[in-house]
Amino acid sequence: MKKFLLLFILISPFGALAQNADSTWFVNNYIKKEVSIPMRDGAKLFTSVYMPKDQSEKHPILMTRTPYSCAPYGTGYRAYWRNFMIKYCKEGYIMVIQDIRGRWMSEGEFVVVHPFNPDKKTNKDIDEASDTYDTIDWLVKNIDNNNGKVGVSGISFPGFYATMAALSGHPALKAVSPQAPVTDRFFGDDDHHNGVLFLLDAFDFHVGYGFSQPRPHPTTLPAKTFEFTNKDNYSAYLNMGALPNFTKISGDSLKFWSDMMNHPNLDAWWKARDARTGIKNVKPAMLVVGGLFDAEDGYGTWNTYQALVKQSPATNSKLVIGPWYHGQWASRDGSHLGNIQFGSKTNEWYQENIEIPFFNYYLKGKGSVDTISKATIFFTGENKWRKFAEWPVTDTRPTPVYLEKDGKLAFGPSTSKVESFDSYISDPAKPVPYNDGVYTYRTREYMTDDQRFASQRTDVLVFNTDTLANDVTLAGPVVADLMVSLSNTDADFVVKLIDVLPDNTADNPATKYHMGGYQMLVRAEIMRGRFRNSFSKPEAFVPGKPTQVKFTMPDVAHTFKKGHKIMIQVQSSWFPLADRNPQQFIDIYHAKDSDFVKETIKVYHNNSKIILPVLN
Repeated sequence: MKKFLLLFILISPFGALAQNADSTWFVNNYIKKEVSIPMRDGAKLFTSVYMPKDQSEKHPILMTRTPYSCAPYGTGYRAYWRNFMIKYCKEGYIMVIQDIRGRWMSEGEFVVVHPFNPDKKTNKDIDEASDTYDTIDWLVKNIDNNNGKVGVSGISFPGFYATMAALSGHPALKAVSPQAPVTDRFFGDDDHHNGVLFLLDAFDFHVGYGFSQPRPHPTTLPAKTFEFTNKDNYSAYLNMGALPNFTKISGDSLKFWSDMMNHPNLDAWWKARDARTGIKNVKPAMLVVGGLFDAEDGYGTWNTYQALVKQSPATNSKLVIGPWYHGQWASRDGSHLGNIQFGSKTNEWYQENIEIPFFNYYLKGKGSVDTISKATIFFTGENKWRKFAEWPVTDTRPTPVYLEKDGKLAFGPSTSKVESFDSYISDPAKPVPYNDGVYTYRTREYMTDDQRFASQRTDVLVFNTDTLANDVTLAGPVVADLMVSLSNTDADFVVKLIDVLPDNTADNPATKYHMGGYQMLVRAEIMRGRFRNSFSKPEAFVPGKPTQVKFTMPDVAHTFKKGHKIMIQVQSSWFPLADRNPQQFIDIYHAKDSDFVKETIKVYHNNSKIILPVLN
């Protein structure tokens, strides 16, 4: 779940000194300084600066701006030695971490996603880009022995602030790396996917973790949190019922939650909070990083890069996508996720061959970036890095696979003229779980989990190809194109792309999990049917009328090996990952418990297909 993963990635460097060689070296070779940097409107942002004692050369500045605290405050040192950031320290970087406006020890008002303002006219016109500009300006003028070159990086929300840094326009900013950046919370990051509320993450983050709790004054104390007494999140969230029951817990003080509940459709409020709107004429070199199996901000990674390519073509932009969960590239182990092995320490390869050389080149003039391709993508299944001059690659064939009778998934349409379909009953009282088991918090492993538990349900349709005679490699976005009819007026559609391993696959030696017949989730996405024609102007279904529901799923980089099968699953709930659809065309955010009804859903054969980006 995001709450604990963020704490692990972003707060784990806090605390007492670990007794090891790196910690001893860091304390002996670095000086810590805490400063409050004035912004143009008078607010002061609390900032921790770690400076090398070495005076033999001038040093570059590498900064992270965060809503998760720059602790420890006072004399304690941030434990950069606990992860690969110690390598930057040994390269002599000045390490800077700042509490953003309105968080922890910084002054000002916190805005969950502060819209970018391209037309600043007075000192009162501030945003995260202006705060970054003012911070950089102060640092290069006031921190001793810096070389006048600044880089910014960050994961998740700090990735959003990295994107905003790139829009600041400060001439000293030479290189930026938004990593899993929060980008668009309506279409694909954190809170929503295609307008569907990602209930488990959104509620646990904003309310449970207390991220959106107001803060009356600067403090080192965390926000008020909330936890269910029932530790099984499936039953806990189901027992809560309709969304207004969750809103009662959040109360009136959580403005962002309340705003989401009052903006169910794509409108000006959401569009202003799309970080891509300001990505134009970006000057610093950009390294956009993310994971194939990032459950939080995978959308932000792919789409921040695409915005750079389309809206700022002169920018030197690079994309790296590895086989990672949220932030795994910065962890100590990138060799596996759940039961799926990647064959190498992919995180270390990335750190040593891409990220550190990228910043060293632009901030120190050291080495070269010639070996860093425009797009460096890890392909699961074959467990291999591939390099491309563009992404998505043009050397792919949009290849439809058709949903057919008897659970067949065919590479060509049926010649039969007889209309046929599969049907299932979607019952909001018994929604399809997103994973198999009892969990308190959302798992990160669900992105590659075995889907055999879902295949056994009567409200999940399953379609398989024959055993593949050759490898099939997919590179790019997948398109789901369904022809459906409903007995009511609205429904959600979840489409899963699955790699079925051969029955004779050896058990996982580490987990002892039975891998024969494993149904590896490669990619899944949900679509709220009412948005099929417009996210701004939703439309009801006409009961019984065949209707197209077509949507694009996130990019895939995966090889289905010879001897495997490709599977597609179709269902209408994914709980409690996604909120339940009442299956009536009503305001879901203000629905009553009595509004949720069963529905019969038909998926028509041959007219329903999944379009795969097959790499030539």
